[in-house]
Amino acid sequence: MIEAGAAQEPVVETAAGKVRGTVVNGLNRFKGIPYADVTSGDGRFLPPRPPRPWRGIRNAFEVGRSSPQPGRSRNVDWWAWITDDQPQGEDCLVLNVYAPEPSATRKRPVMVYLHGGGFNTGSASTAGTDGTHLARRGDVVVVTINHRLNVFGFLYLASFGERYAESGNAGMLDAVAALRWVKQNIAAFGGDPDNVTIFGQSGGASKVAVLLAMPQAQGLFHKAIIQSASSLIRMATPEQATAAARGLLDELGGERSLDRLGEASAADLLAARQRSIAKAGGMDNFRPVVDGRSLPSHPFDPAAPGLAQNIPLLIGVTDTEQTFFLGPDAENFQLGRPQSIARIARFIGISESDAGKLYDSYAVSRKGASPSDILIYVLSDQMYRRNDTLAADRKAGQGGAAVYSYLITWRSPVLDGRLKSPHTLCIPFVFGTYDAAALMIGTGSNRVALSQKMMGAWASFAEAGVPRAQGLPQWEAYNANTRPTMILDDECRMESDPRKADRIALDNYPLYAPEAAARRAAPASR
Repeated sequence: MIEAGAAQEPVVETAAGKVRGTVVNGLNRFKGIPYADVTSGDGRFLPPRPPRPWRGIRNAFEVGRSSPQPGRSRNVDWWAWITDDQPQGEDCLVLNVYAPEPSATRKRPVMVYLHGGGFNTGSASTAGTDGTHLARRGDVVVVTINHRLNVFGFLYLASFGERYAESGNAGMLDAVAALRWVKQNIAAFGGDPDNVTIFGQSGGASKVAVLLAMPQAQGLFHKAIIQSASSLIRMATPEQATAAARGLLDELGGERSLDRLGEASAADLLAARQRSIAKAGGMDNFRPVVDGRSLPSHPFDPAAPGLAQNIPLLIGVTDTEQTFFLGPDAENFQLGRPQSIARIARFIGISESDAGKLYDSYAVSRKGASPSDILIYVLSDQMYRRNDTLAADRKAGQGGAAVYSYLITWRSPVLDGRLKSPHTLCIPFVFGTYDAAALMIGTGSNRVALSQKMMGAWASFAEAGVPRAQGLPQWEAYNANTRPTMILDDECRMESDPRKADRIALDNYPLYAPEAAARRAAPASR
């Protein structure tokens, strides 16, 4: 139960101790709460440990540290809302809670967000992922978490001894620990521990997929939302992950360096990781691994996880994901047909002859589209939409809880409209942080209208497993035959199997997978 503290600062007692938050326009906010112990020193690469109890009242006024990670780009001003300048450190297992004043009559649904950045970068502390607006508009409790990334969260050392048997999934075990914290403590913030939805975007969406397949996460959440995931079908194999670990150790002086991994500086580990990836041709297998323990199987291969058969799923993408990555360079929008075909061939890993056929197939329904436009649609579908559609097909095929699909076709007016519907577009609409993202989505009133619909639908899904909101038509459950999909735009509508011809054309070629990293025509997803 929340107590009133000095200057009406709310105080909540958690299992580890009391925390003091702030009130902003009637909403309680608690930031930087430890959900587990620090992971440096003898805790490095090991599963998370419970947080150390504290005495007195701990101020929860500031977001905590982000996981150590490679340098984040600062040269694109319209990316600023999705990056942050918070200090980094291995004491990064913290979370933020955004909650309306607790109700005497009901416990609110809980929405736990996993940030993007692949498995390599990112944090829950960006302006775009502030949970204030979603908590208020949706009447839900929002939790955002930081966890270990890259070499700190996904270095698979199982072949070097039982002590490190689960090191390859340490970052995902952090997420499980955060969910356990929610189960134990969220009622004190007014949330319902028996009605928890996990949601994430890009890399965070792939983490949601992994949690669906993790036995230790079962029972800790009850619904899931996957937004623009590129790598959600398969994770690393033990062989791939072991090769990545050996490459890192080689950069540190060979296997004899294993005993000194706990003593190496974070900067040295990050640098060694970057060098090892470069020597592996760009392949980054510092990601979750199917280790037979914490992750027994791939999330959606060869089928949807049986553990999640009764978990409702909301899943979708934006229409032109790749413009987020291609947008900073105007030359990407001035390509000729041969250049676009060559990029398609390289990205998918097919011949230029086949890439030309694919290009022509996409061009049929896009009269007047530029070669760059065709490239953007093909790459966006290949990297994001294909895999998300496959996951939705396999989940619906289980015959369990319902699946709901969406496609965002709303167009950003900035940069003369060249961004169209970029990757990350869903975030400011779902979080209501459209002002923070104005440099990417503009300042028009139509952005507010769509955001209100999406916040309402996401919160409704968290409440009862069905997305609905004022201004939206009835959202039909998905099936793999007609593929009903909600088109999210100024005028929202249901459409069966949108852009069916494109889907069929791409089905002739290999699926996108991280193993194709060296061929990518765009930077890795955020």
